[in-house]
Amino acid sequence: MSDEARGALDIDQSKYDFRDPEVSVYRSVKGLTRETILDISAHKKEPAWMRNIRLRAYEVFLSKPMPRWGGDLSEMDFDAYTYYIKPTDKREDEWGDVPEDIRKTFDRLGVPEAERKFLAGVGAQYESEMVYHSIREDLAKKGVLFLDTESGLREYPELFRKYFGTLVPPEDNKFAALNTACWSGGSFIYVPKGVKLDIPLQAYFRINSENMGQFERTIIIADEGSDLHYIEGCTAPQYSTRSLHTGVIEIFVHKGAKVRYTTIQNWSHNIYNLVTQRAIAYENATMEWVDGNMGSRLTMKYPSIYLVGEGARGNVLSIAFATSGQHQDAGTKIIHKAPNTTSTILSKSISRGTGRTSYRGLLKVAKGATGVKASVKCDALMLSPESRSDTYPTMEIDEDQVSIAHEATVGKISDDQVFYLMSRGLSEQDATSMIVQGFIEPFAKQMPMEYAIELNRLIQLEMEGAVG
Repeated sequence: MSDEARGALDIDQSKYDFRDPEVSVYRSVKGLTRETILDISAHKKEPAWMRNIRLRAYEVFLSKPMPRWGGDLSEMDFDAYTYYIKPTDKREDEWGDVPEDIRKTFDRLGVPEAERKFLAGVGAQYESEMVYHSIREDLAKKGVLFLDTESGLREYPELFRKYFGTLVPPEDNKFAALNTACWSGGSFIYVPKGVKLDIPLQAYFRINSENMGQFERTIIIADEGSDLHYIEGCTAPQYSTRSLHTGVIEIFVHKGAKVRYTTIQNWSHNIYNLVTQRAIAYENATMEWVDGNMGSRLTMKYPSIYLVGEGARGNVLSIAFATSGQHQDAGTKIIHKAPNTTSTILSKSISRGTGRTSYRGLLKVAKGATGVKASVKCDALMLSPESRSDTYPTMEIDEDQVSIAHEATVGKISDDQVFYLMSRGLSEQDATSMIVQGFIEPFAKQMPMEYAIELNRLIQLEMEGAVG
């Protein structure tokens, strides 16, 4: 494949890689100390029990070593980040009330237009806080809650406390502890029994400042028989120094409910993206992760599902694209703890230039979980001789009466395929792009049409002067 054709597959950052003058009504002192934690909690006027959870999590963070597996974290300096930036005094329910500079950012990203066309509700986070949150009136009348996480804590403290930190406690890992200590923003969602949302909810997360740490905390509760699709998008401009995104997502899928969580992340290449995402599915519930990772310097993210009720189903469909200077260390974990549970994992990865992709997964079947059916498939496509792809699958099967399948492939674009398409009148760029689009098609077809189009925009034929 020619250098011209390889260049056609670079990610176009021009829509996302812009920066605005920094705006804030408050910034914490750079670096992480006990006083930083107290400062965040005081600004949010939190109850004592939440402040104490933060302080305990901070001690856990200090006590845990840095991970020695996965990506290279040797250049991380926790004292270099600003851990809390409050961009505005309050969260708005109308786009027109959002401060103009911030509103223009989301206008450029197309968020208000998307809300008008095909979303049931939108949350927009800028730096450390949600600046906008809204839900369709008819859904609100049915009891659907779609709030920023701070509002969830303030307005529904008993429900919030029942779920917060129960799936991802601070002791889980060093970055979960960091998030629990510093969390700010994110979405708090509750869907009542039997309520089915016909169109998605969305949250969009934007880092604008240099050396910024963003730590949103999202909690989703789907009560019995409910149905929800939640979409998350993330971007940041390119700086020469590093920023940090450490989110935590906890999802509770009760009996007979269904949740799909779709992520399209296109962080700039100076971001460490270190995220903990976990869901629990009860009897006959269905949890689906649709996970797209297109940016960051390093991503370490492994969406997990605990199938704890009989008949529960878990599906993970992921794609990772790594260009030069990037490492996408992604994968998934599915834990079968109940009989007659099913799961499928389909992982697609593309590496180009010196980019590296890694699939790191765990499939576990507990003793007594009979009748389990599980399938794992990992496909890697390398576009350059210097590209790298690794697969680290782990299976722990403690029950005999199960059906488990695993398949993995690694390959490159065939010169014969390109030649064949070119013989039908396509340019080399068009032929190469068509092959890549076909490779990711199982991922794209699971997304709403507008988001499938957005995904395709991220893998375009032409660079438009953007750097990534």
